Amino acid sequence: MATKMQQLINTATPYWDAEAEIARRFYKTAKSEDHAFYLRAQLWKELNPVDGFFNGLHRELTQAADMFPKVGKTIDRHDYLFLLDQLVSEYSHFVMLADVLEHVQGRKLSKRDLKQLPQEKKLGNIRRRYVKKGGPIGKAAVGITEGGGTALFRVGKGLKGSKINQMTAKAMKTIWEDEKDHYMVQANIAAKMIKNKADMKKMQEAMIDVSLQRVWMRNEMFRSPMTTAEVEAYIVRRQTSIAKRS
Repeated sequence: MATKMQQLINTATPYWDAEAEIARRFYKTAKSEDHAFYLRAQLWKELNPVDGFFNGLHRELTQAADMFPKVGKTIDRHDYLFLLDQLVSEYSHFVMLADVLEHVQGRKLSKRDLKQLPQEKKLGNIRRRYVKKGGPIGKAAVGITEGGGTALFRVGKGLKGSKINQMTAKAMKTIWEDEKDHYMVQANIAAKMIKNKADMKKMQEAMIDVSLQRVWMRNEMFRSPMTTAEVEAYIVRRQTSIAKRS
């Protein structure tokens, strides 16, 4: 099982590393308006997580309220508490990053500030396709790739210097701590579904499809600090390096 898990993680890692590199390059030169641009997009993502796993905070909160009368009957109270904890965690991430955006913009947040960018919309379409039509393997592939291995938050939590950077680092450290083990949990779930080489190939192909689109999403969000050629070359270098170690 560990071998299968590691294969899956190795498949995604070059793309997660590319997301991290994009973030590093962005933060080195980012101005206030650049922070505002990406935060508007990231806040949209925080309120609209992955379809098939987490269907938007508003819908999830509404469903949680409807479920309450069933707790202790058809719904285990521990499962319900886990759901509530997840909802609180997700909303806390939104609140912290919204505070950063308000500081950057010098005004209160408006619903109009939240933006879904084109590459994010494309990513959502790809994810939904695998969740709805890819069977258990497709859904599991989306689960592993969700969050990009916390690449952004791993980079962001180390920021220093300006007030914007300090606020960002504090928020991203909290998000990273909340989510750092998620990909391992999902990799364990996915590995159990792989019964043969065909399953592994199907899982890896889906992961690569989603993960590459995540990179384009992140590059657009961060105002393209890497060219297409740079991104592609970086991923190949990381794939080669990981293959040599495996």
